[in-house]
Amino acid sequence: MGLSSAPKGCGSLVSSIYYNLCDLTTVWGVVVEAVAAAGVVTSFILFVTLMASLPFVTNKKRKGMVALQAGILVFTLGLFGLTFAFIVGRYSTSCAARRFLFGVLFSGCLACLIMHGLWLALLERRGRGPRSWMLCLGALGLWLVEVIINTEWLIITVVKSQPEGGVYYPELSCSIANQDFVMSLIYVMVLLLAVVLTPLPSLAHKHTQWRRDGAFILVTGLFTLAIWVAWIVMYIHGNRVVGDPSWDDPTLAVAVVSNAWVFLCLYTIPEICLLTQEDLDQEQPHDGDHVYPARSLVYDNFMKEPGPTHHVMYMDNKAFCMDEPPLVPTKPVSPYGAYNGQLRSAVYQPTELALIAKGMTKMDQDAMMPRATAP
Repeated sequence: MGLSSAPKGCGSLVSSIYYNLCDLTTVWGVVVEAVAAAGVVTSFILFVTLMASLPFVTNKKRKGMVALQAGILVFTLGLFGLTFAFIVGRYSTSCAARRFLFGVLFSGCLACLIMHGLWLALLERRGRGPRSWMLCLGALGLWLVEVIINTEWLIITVVKSQPEGGVYYPELSCSIANQDFVMSLIYVMVLLLAVVLTPLPSLAHKHTQWRRDGAFILVTGLFTLAIWVAWIVMYIHGNRVVGDPSWDDPTLAVAVVSNAWVFLCLYTIPEICLLTQEDLDQEQPHDGDHVYPARSLVYDNFMKEPGPTHHVMYMDNKAFCMDEPPLVPTKPVSPYGAYNGQLRSAVYQPTELALIAKGMTKMDQDAMMPRATAP
């Protein structure tokens, strides 16, 4: 095209299929492109952060979820890249990428969320969940189903639809009705419904950290469901009613980039923040299960109960105890055991306290027993 036909912001050498990436008159392409580029950078930084924080994870159960979270980051990064396929114009390569990668990338994210929610549900029911490699195999199986479905659909609608005679029409990959595109995503919708249902049992978990994980998955699923309902209604019915079918590509581009940011902000970022957090909800051992009793470092108070009524209190200073403590007799004898509160009949060497007590007792007896005196 000539220089006069190029829109504002695009050079003369730019192909017409890339005008949405630089056209300043149609702002939606530039805005979505900037948001998608920021998502690509953010996803890469989060992936590096996730891998770098792995050696510092102390909770083995939470460490098992790192593989699923890394998978979600990879698929989310692919969603941000897929956004550019909806911004550029339609041609054979971009249309094939849209039809194949749209369901494949979304099914990958949803499969990882389903396995995380299933692990939380089994953890609540049985007290322990499956191993991490089993969860990864489950997510891989759910993802491969969508890969097979999209591959067969692409082969049937493009390769088998070519007329005989050796003539190839690349525009057939773009001549797909909106209803057919939505119908090809039925399996992804089933996965989305499973994402909303699987974390529900974990919301009643006795540990706060697992309830939060279930809440993250549930909120992510609900926001994703709302986005899908909105873009399907606009894609099938809304744009036709408005009378502007050219908004089909912006509708899909906005849906993809917004849903990718939902996966990052509502699930991945909170999970990474909680990855290295200490487990404060672990069950504390009972009194008899303490390996090290809760005692002070210097002074320990011990309550010895040799009998049902006698209690002996003494202080043990371990800081100055170099030898082994003496053996405690089976029946400790108190030095005041012989004192019964009565006056002794004979005191060989009376102490001052005994003399005072004897004098006070005599004064009391004189006061209590009056004597007869002569007038």
